[in-house]
Amino acid sequence: MAEHNEGFVLTTVDSITNFVRRKMVAPVLDTKLAQFGVNWARKSAIWPMTFGLACCAIEMMATGAGRFDIDRFGAGVFRPSPRQSDLIIIAGTVTLKMGPVVRRVYDQMPEPKWAIAMGACASTGGPFDSYSTMQGVDRTIPVDVYIPGCPPRPEALLYGLMRLQDIIMREAPSAYIFESDGTVRRQRSFAEDEQTAVIAAPKNSAEAAA
Repeated sequence: MAEHNEGFVLTTVDSITNFVRRKMVAPVLDTKLAQFGVNWARKSAIWPMTFGLACCAIEMMATGAGRFDIDRFGAGVFRPSPRQSDLIIIAGTVTLKMGPVVRRVYDQMPEPKWAIAMGACASTGGPFDSYSTMQGVDRTIPVDVYIPGCPPRPEALLYGLMRLQDIIMREAPSAYIFESDGTVRRQRSFAEDEQTAVIAAPKNSAEAAA
């Protein structure tokens, strides 16, 4: 057995499993046809989490109503548990006290998962430049799409959802193959360049709050 630098114990079986994932499964998933099929299925069946913090959540509820009907995009199945969700919409003001809770909820979501910062408060802190308000939820979780407005209308949320679908279609499906130490490498191939972000679970609550 080998001790990983983050404290995970990797056995011989883990090493073999990682080799099979990287060398055999990943190349198959990253073929053009498989990539299109997997990404199309993911973008057409996004399950957001029932999660709201302030007034932006009212606009998010309106988006799910019959007038705007977010279910047209396959994203109308709001789940009550983060373990059944793959999208978290940060709708409202995030305080510093709420930051670790948001991180914990985000960590409980299974991969692949995405995050939308809805409104000025979630994106930059909004008008609340105070000691208690987090100046952007991206200080605690990675954000995929930012939606401006105070609050943004349901049409803006639908537009942000469509942009998230564009991002999903450009992702490499094999990016969400877990390593045995819990690390996930999210790779997105853009026309201009390629961006890679390594996301690892925080060691403790203090690191999650940082």
